[in-house]
Amino acid sequence: MKINSLKSVIILGLIVLFSNQVWSQDLDSLLDKEIKPQTIYAAATFKATRIVNGHSVEQMKKKQLDFRISHRFGDINSGSYNLYGLDNGLIHFSLEYGLTDWLEVGIGRSTYQKTFDGFAKVSILRQTSGAKNMPIHLTYLFSTEYISLNTDTLMKNAYSRMSYIHQILIARKFNESLSLQLTPTVIHRNLVPTELDKNDLFAIGLGGRYKLSKRIALNVEYYYVYRPNEKAISQSIPTPVKYYNPLSIGIDIETGGHVFQIMLTNSQAMREGGFIGKTTETWSNMGIHLGFNISRVFSFTK
Repeated sequence: MKINSLKSVIILGLIVLFSNQVWSQDLDSLLDKEIKPQTIYAAATFKATRIVNGHSVEQMKKKQLDFRISHRFGDINSGSYNLYGLDNGLIHFSLEYGLTDWLEVGIGRSTYQKTFDGFAKVSILRQTSGAKNMPIHLTYLFSTEYISLNTDTLMKNAYSRMSYIHQILIARKFNESLSLQLTPTVIHRNLVPTELDKNDLFAIGLGGRYKLSKRIALNVEYYYVYRPNEKAISQSIPTPVKYYNPLSIGIDIETGGHVFQIMLTNSQAMREGGFIGKTTETWSNMGIHLGFNISRVFSFTK
């Protein structure tokens, strides 16, 4: 009887062990079927919707409103009498709203040439990894600007005061510290300074962000502006205006509810039609402006 009991115990143990292995294998196969590969979206490629002056691929989510204040002081090389530019300055206000997660619109007003502006920003591709692999962000930006300054007699009607900007924003977040963006740009100006100037102005921007800490990042932004007739224009008029490529260096500081950006730039204008096409100062002669952007985001979701 004892031998039979021992056999029964051994057989029962083998049955339990085998059943557990089968159950474990069945459970693993079920979990593999239920847990599908996930798509991971790259987040916070840049801290704000601007790199420095120009737009980044970041934009407001649905029902989020961004109230932005931008300020650029005067030239540092204006001397101590003007407190190195702090006595003078330009300002720009804007309201920017996310209609959907992929469409943002905005309006603004700048004291630079008393310019009104509006834009629409459309997210086409988002950088992803995992189940779907997309190596870049791709965004299209359309902006229009209206100069309301009354000192230029050539601007006799509203049509002459308008300009239109088209940009493709191509960005990639390489890791938690480094992000880069390429920005091909076309600016159409209804009125140009001389007959030799082209109405269409082509430029390409390069911007980058390097994260220094959890809440602080270093940003650099440069636009190369293609001006094929620059030499002919300078020879055709007695006192030609010399234009330069804008270079800007800034620091982003995230403080909870808003992002504070402080920068140095050789352009005092804060909209694409100004800082890309009309920068008249250069870093080499200290034609640099201290400036800042303040962004405060309000959410209207429940």
